[in-house]
Amino acid sequence: MDLQHWLGRATEAIREWADTYAPYQPHPSLQVDDDRFAAAFEEFTGRLKDNYPFFHPSYVGQMLKPPHPAAVAGYVTAMLINPNNHALDGGPATARMEREAVAQLAAMFGYDTHLGHLTTSGTIANLEALYVARELHPGRGVAYSEDAHYTHGRMCRVLGMEGHTVPTDDRGRMDLGALEDLLRTGRVGTVVVTAGTTGLGAVDPIHDAVPLARRHGVRVHVDAAYGGFFTLLAGAGGDAGLPPEPWRAIAGCDSVVVDPHKHGLQPYGCGAVLFRDPEVGRFYLHDSPYTYFTSAELHLGEISLECSRAGASAAALWLTFRLLPPTPDGLGDVLAAGRRAALRWADLIDASEVLELYQRPELDIVTYFPAVEPATLSTVDTASARILDDGMTGPDPVYLSTLRAGREAFTVRHPKVTADADGARVLRSVLMKPEAEHHVEHVHARVERLARSR
Repeated sequence: MDLQHWLGRATEAIREWADTYAPYQPHPSLQVDDDRFAAAFEEFTGRLKDNYPFFHPSYVGQMLKPPHPAAVAGYVTAMLINPNNHALDGGPATARMEREAVAQLAAMFGYDTHLGHLTTSGTIANLEALYVARELHPGRGVAYSEDAHYTHGRMCRVLGMEGHTVPTDDRGRMDLGALEDLLRTGRVGTVVVTAGTTGLGAVDPIHDAVPLARRHGVRVHVDAAYGGFFTLLAGAGGDAGLPPEPWRAIAGCDSVVVDPHKHGLQPYGCGAVLFRDPEVGRFYLHDSPYTYFTSAELHLGEISLECSRAGASAAALWLTFRLLPPTPDGLGDVLAAGRRAALRWADLIDASEVLELYQRPELDIVTYFPAVEPATLSTVDTASARILDDGMTGPDPVYLSTLRAGREAFTVRHPKVTADADGARVLRSVLMKPEAEHHVEHVHARVERLARSR
């Protein structure tokens, strides 16, 4: 699609809508001379060049990529009105769009009933889920794996809850034996399972964690901020298909968080939290006599800890879902390309003489390290850091990231590496752009050259 054309149509559409109201004179205090704006805009665009090329398939560093053009067009068009989805009075159209888009997310996870809304981030979405968990199980803590996102420990402190870290296995997944030992203490009210850790892309055994938690009367919350959309590949055929069990089990969990600003092709920030039981809305009850007055219908701000939220985010997601819905043959095709790229790169690394897989990718995150002599944690760490830095310079740059692996985590996967340090950095690449499928051989060759040039 021609984004420039549709951005032009955005201004035309909003102007046509605005012209249906009585004319008025803009206040002179808001007027800016074109020459002054041109100077400021030139400085602005110049400063934006101080960025990494998140759009390019040679950027395989962090979880960053540009939004889909449809999301940009939807966001900009709605932003020209600037609705606030806190209350129906602040954004009637975009509030309806948010409800429709959230319902599509709920259906994607298999929820028959739900209460949910968009948030500004996965962090805030997880905060809301843990807040409800605290209200339902006062005085009881939260369990999460040692590879779970750090937000859970932080939000437990914010909420005054006890956080319990559960060890992981040799694939970075929650150790259910250790979890069961913890649940027997009676100190835990909620278990957080992760569908796609941000370090390795590991998926906890959700299908086994749910019955275990239920036997102890414990809630289950799914942090699928990163990996949630991969549920579209559950049970799919072909190379990109995923085992269905953990993903199907999400439908029986109490709450789930997903970030459309990751694999949902949205601009920052667009997270979402969904609860299976709509009755948890009672924990959000509050009174705001000056906002909820034009409709007896439930306002989104009445089921959210956040107040003001950009209606433009809902518009962008709604428009994107009209074109690429959260279905296996919609967004599923986009995710499948990244997963195929990750598996292809893993095969190339397996065959490499200068690179070694840290562990095989489960989603679209590839972790690996240079094969060095002597094979020690300290030499691996030094070589990984050098490749990271060298990759960003030169005429054919490649942008990677690193993940620090602790001594035990590293050696359980690679016992032949001498543990002469507390841990080591390994290289980490996120192949969340579908273009990676056609570029992965080039990126691999570039990283191999970097590994050989020590």
